[in-house]
Amino acid sequence: MAEGRILIVEDEHIVAMGIKRMLKGLGYTVTGIASSGDDAISKAESTFPDLVLMDIMLKGDMDGVEAAKEIRGRFDVPVVYLTAYSDSNVLERAKKTGPLGYIVKPFDEKDLHSNIEIALHRYRKEKRTSEETTEE
Repeated sequence: MAEGRILIVEDEHIVAMGIKRMLKGLGYTVTGIASSGDDAISKAESTFPDLVLMDIMLKGDMDGVEAAKEIRGRFDVPVVYLTAYSDSNVLERAKKTGPLGYIVKPFDEKDLHSNIEIALHRYRKEKRTSEETTEE
């Protein structure tokens, strides 16, 4: 069974509810749903997710790339992008935030599950390595 606390950042409510249903079916805990960058940052701060699924196009002034940069910098929470946009400019901006995944819509449950599992595994491994280095 999958394990992990996930924050969904998606501005389309119906899409967000579909993702939530998929995640719960896979055994993950959904810590919340945010539809704007500011909302995503405050929910990340208050719900302590293990991972953020971040849509790039969001409501408000801040897009998902900016929100991801802020969340990663302030809370050290890994981000997997979930987007319908795969043009090179967006991809280049997204890469700079150090995401642990990039899923292009439409996707299915298997895509979501494998990307989340790999992202969580990589993040936990990086964390262990940095903790071991700090202890020496």
